[in-house]
Amino acid sequence: MSFADLGLSDELLRAVGDTGYTEPTPIQASAIPPVLMMRDIIGIAQTGTGKTASFVLPMIDILAHGRSRARMPRSLILEPTRELAAQVAENFEKYGKYHKLSMALLIGGVQMGDQVKALEKGVDVLIATPGRLMDLFGRGKILLTGCSMLVIDEADRMLDMGFIPDIEEICTKLPATRQTLLFSATMPPPIKKLADRFLSNPKTIEVARPASTNVNITQWVVPVKGTSFEKRRVLRQLLAPDDVRNAIIFCNRKTTVRELNKSLQQHGFASGEIHGDMDQPARLAELDKFKKGEVNILVASDVAARGLDIKGVSHVFNFDAPWHPDDYVHRIGRTGRAGATGVAYTLAAPDDLENIENIEKLTGQRIARLEALPGADTSAGAEAVEEERPRRGRERGQRRGARSEAPVESIVAGSGPDEPRERPRRAARPTRDERPARTERPAAEPRAAAPRQERYADRRRERDEAPDDGGWNGPVPDFLRVTLTV
Repeated sequence: MSFADLGLSDELLRAVGDTGYTEPTPIQASAIPPVLMMRDIIGIAQTGTGKTASFVLPMIDILAHGRSRARMPRSLILEPTRELAAQVAENFEKYGKYHKLSMALLIGGVQMGDQVKALEKGVDVLIATPGRLMDLFGRGKILLTGCSMLVIDEADRMLDMGFIPDIEEICTKLPATRQTLLFSATMPPPIKKLADRFLSNPKTIEVARPASTNVNITQWVVPVKGTSFEKRRVLRQLLAPDDVRNAIIFCNRKTTVRELNKSLQQHGFASGEIHGDMDQPARLAELDKFKKGEVNILVASDVAARGLDIKGVSHVFNFDAPWHPDDYVHRIGRTGRAGATGVAYTLAAPDDLENIENIEKLTGQRIARLEALPGADTSAGAEAVEEERPRRGRERGQRRGARSEAPVESIVAGSGPDEPRERPRRAARPTRDERPARTERPAAEPRAAAPRQERYADRRRERDEAPDDGGWNGPVPDFLRVTLTV
């Protein structure tokens, strides 16, 4: 099947041909025809299967006829993260270059001025995150009464981030007669309840089992010791082979992202970082460096687990096993996209074993364990760990280890040159009878005290003989001398 068999316009087929795609993916082949027929859709497919194009392509053809009005977008696409919203905007620019459609991107982290100006001109497609959309709606800068098409993308991620109440409120402000498309990699009960409430007779399209992983991705679990030094050492050995062209490393915490990126740079790797504490321009700049090849390793938090469609990502590393099993499916989905193959490693410390079990329970498959690292010398593991530790701690550990290995007899006797010396003993204290007799000191003669009346008389005499300078007992300074001229 080709894209021409799906009923798309000639301009759209020309734009798709310019990108190099010739055959639609299963989710695209199943979703595009009913969307063009104005049906509500529930699309369930694993990440990396082309879900974005499955609603972007038919939306361009549907919106090609009509005109936009100020502050009243004709269609709305809700995305959970800024990166995913920017990714969808890039798809609209790529596929809609032969159509005259206007688009606006409403995301946080940037100034509202340009976004408000774009809304005032009128837009055909509005791509937004729920938080910024509700903010502008509360300010009266946008009206949703003219929106005839709604797309809720990555609905399960919306649930994890707590956006479901905002989405329910947004749906109540849209026209009752509209077309709604809901796409998700998993279908938990809250998402099913949302679909039953706001979708009208939807067609369910499921091209893969919910929460299943891509068969083109080779998955490994690498058991490691429960120390960050050991994890970093193993990660560097996995990054060393030449087949690791570019890779994304996921961490659970933002502080771990910063520390790991700094460690990789100190060991000579060309790496960058992206996490939620960075402002939007800095995050886009790091992504641009990764796409251009200026850095081939991107250390990221789960903010980059969804929506990053970067071609040629050969490996994905989970430095920490994700807390939520669903995030594992999205993390490793950054590789093996559009029919390509990829490799995913998960470093499993003792604290990560429970998360690994939850992931295997969700996906229904056991992930193979990698006992021996590819091309790594496991005998030098302890020395590598010791090289990363602070010098003071290492020296303290060596001294403690040397003392623990020395025999008890040598420590007591102090015979060897490296053994601790015997502590000198104190001389025995003499008994009470052996102490010398204490000599009595002569009693001090009492000091003759002057009578009380004589002491007070001397004080009065000193006061009466002092010069009368208004209480000042010293020379009068110049700033107190005032000359009056009459």
